[in-house]
Amino acid sequence: MTALQQPARAEGPSRPPVRVPFPVVDEVARHCLQEEEPETVHIEVHLPGRLDEGRLRTAFAQALGRHPRILMREAPGRWYRRRYEWELTAEPDVEVVSFPAPGRNALRDARTRALTQAPPLTLSPPIRLEVVQRSGPVEGSEATDAVGGTRGGAPAGARAVGETRGRAAAGEGAVGGAPSPQIPGPGPGEPLGTVLFLTINHTALDGPACLRVLATAAEIYGGRDNSPAAAPVRTQETPPPTEETPSNWSPPARVAPGTPEPSPGNGMLVTELPLPHRPKGSPYTVNDQLMVTTALTIAHWNREHGDRPRPLRITMPVDDRPRDATMPIGNGTRLVEVPFTPEELAAHTPPDMPALLHRTATRTRALKSLPRPQLGHGAALLTAPLAPVAWRAAVTRGLRRAAAPWTSTTLLSNIGRIPYALDFGADAGRAHAVWFSAPARMPRGLTVTTASTAGRLHLALRWSRALLGHGDGAHLRDLFEHYLHSTEVTE
Repeated sequence: MTALQQPARAEGPSRPPVRVPFPVVDEVARHCLQEEEPETVHIEVHLPGRLDEGRLRTAFAQALGRHPRILMREAPGRWYRRRYEWELTAEPDVEVVSFPAPGRNALRDARTRALTQAPPLTLSPPIRLEVVQRSGPVEGSEATDAVGGTRGGAPAGARAVGETRGRAAAGEGAVGGAPSPQIPGPGPGEPLGTVLFLTINHTALDGPACLRVLATAAEIYGGRDNSPAAAPVRTQETPPPTEETPSNWSPPARVAPGTPEPSPGNGMLVTELPLPHRPKGSPYTVNDQLMVTTALTIAHWNREHGDRPRPLRITMPVDDRPRDATMPIGNGTRLVEVPFTPEELAAHTPPDMPALLHRTATRTRALKSLPRPQLGHGAALLTAPLAPVAWRAAVTRGLRRAAAPWTSTTLLSNIGRIPYALDFGADAGRAHAVWFSAPARMPRGLTVTTASTAGRLHLALRWSRALLGHGDGAHLRDLFEHYLHSTEVTE
């Protein structure tokens, strides 16, 4: 949901709720909903201490009140209506915060629910917050939680490409695969910790907007300043010459199928890595290193699976919203596509890497600086209220299927350094790991989401089970780690 300018609440108790037409992003997402692959965004925040249930419920309710545009639900309507509409409510329709029973599979189960159970659009707000209070070892669970440790003694990138790990490394967890061995629990006197799982219906909201609400809740709960760090300033850049990049009219490479799983839906793997080093004063950013890493990872994966080299296009969300309390709540990012040719991805030796990083930086800066509708100009035409919304939905779904070959190869969403401390006070502490994951529907079938907290990179790979399996996700993680290390060049 893009920024709403209307009043968030009805002024009198007798007035009906304010209704707001769906913005373009929300309507397109609503048209294309699929029960088998829910459109959820998952945010996972790890705290060293414990939270009081009553105080957290109160703090989160107050945070919703300070960001009232999150209090919305899809309004009912007849089939021949011209628009979907949001109803802005004065209070939540449901209790948003829950405390699942602790247990050895509690973390895994919370991740699974985040992938399989979208909060309903018909209840306000379309999010839920699950609080997993750990009570011991995560026994028999893929969702390990020992963040901040070393990775089996090997530095990032030191593991050979393609090597299979015998166990989940520190800070890793997967959903949808075989269980990992028992993880040792905290020692005597060590804090047990808490994990917050925020699940968002992506038709209505995106991750950065909901992280803003969670930061407000942290500030209310802990009484400590959670003001955001300054956002980067965008500068106008001249786009690179068109002949240097593949045409957008050429169908890009697809992620080669691995070992699909019989059950529908998404699988996910999270891991913690060191932030990549870059020389001081480099013209490229960590985001550019992650972009190159993602491209090289998929190119390597496709070569291993016998696909001929083809141009890659990676979708990159760009978010220009302020991060303070005035941040518009909804779906506020715009999508751009970063192209790569097979030739430049084939030349990735240490002497070639600086030039590849520089070219990528030039492209990403130019794309970020150009004004563009969130989903491009065609989406606005599709959502014009010239026909009943049910008819437009059928047309949109048909065009989506027809345009599938031209859909980008994958999506890389780099949240960057988490701009808020997410400090819940003396007892619960400050977040030391934050993961995001984005939906991974076909035809992409794979999304890469990154964020950094406390000087560490938190990576989430999420895939469609129609394309990949758990073992494929683990191998892609290894490739990503290897190529991330390869971007650490000395100039």
